[in-house]
Amino acid sequence: MTTQPFIKLSDGNAMPQLGLGVWQASNQQVVSAIDVALEAGYRAIDTAAIYANEEGVGQALKNASLPREELFITTKLWNQRQDDVERALAESLKKLQLDYVDLYLIHWPVPKQDKYVAAWKKIAELKKQGLIKSIGVCNFNIPHVQRLIDETGITPVVNQIELHPLFQQKPMHAWNATHHIATESWSPLAQGGEGVFDAAIIRKLAQKYGKTAAQIVIRWHLDSGLIVIPKSVTPARIKENFEVFDFRLDKDELGEIAKMDCGKRLGPDPDLFEKI
Repeated sequence: MTTQPFIKLSDGNAMPQLGLGVWQASNQQVVSAIDVALEAGYRAIDTAAIYANEEGVGQALKNASLPREELFITTKLWNQRQDDVERALAESLKKLQLDYVDLYLIHWPVPKQDKYVAAWKKIAELKKQGLIKSIGVCNFNIPHVQRLIDETGITPVVNQIELHPLFQQKPMHAWNATHHIATESWSPLAQGGEGVFDAAIIRKLAQKYGKTAAQIVIRWHLDSGLIVIPKSVTPARIKENFEVFDFRLDKDELGEIAKMDCGKRLGPDPDLFEKI
């Protein structure tokens, strides 16, 4: 197994560039999926309170008996808890059976309820208490992040956003980079690869490198400087998604994949998403 790369965050902490996402996985599925993932070499797991599988993540980590410092665990604050951050985090830590999380994200800005700035201030306080190592946001557009910076003076170290070949979010990625914010891709394979895996350039590169279409897309994220968290509960696919460190895409190939961008958002618009 080739050792995976890490991304150095602006707060000095290091985050594995490739992790396992567990959205839409049950507690039972998560336990077995993480067991396979850790065996394959993954050390980063991305969950969220709203996924209702933090207990499964905690059980899997306990089963693994790996040193805590080798793991990088992310969870997220759900929308209705933006005015109850301390208890929300405590509940997540209890379910995860952890003393701290490596990365805590505000899941959505929900601008209409206008609570994310106050939540951000509270998260920063909890970081000072040692309950969180790094703090960031999820699904924040530029104005949302800029407001956090302007009103608190604290810049997120990560912004996790929908990002895949059909929706590359180039302006957001570039803006994050200029503010030393790492960009993390959710739905990196475009929810199963529809319209991606059958693209001519992806098929061509898969044949050239002897890789699957999914592996080519994951490599594109890595070579674009993105953090990527493909989700799977299928053992063979979990292992396959991690077998991407023995090749790189060149500049021209990255440019060809860049042409696939068509602005096709698969998830909600952060400016409009209000689910509580």
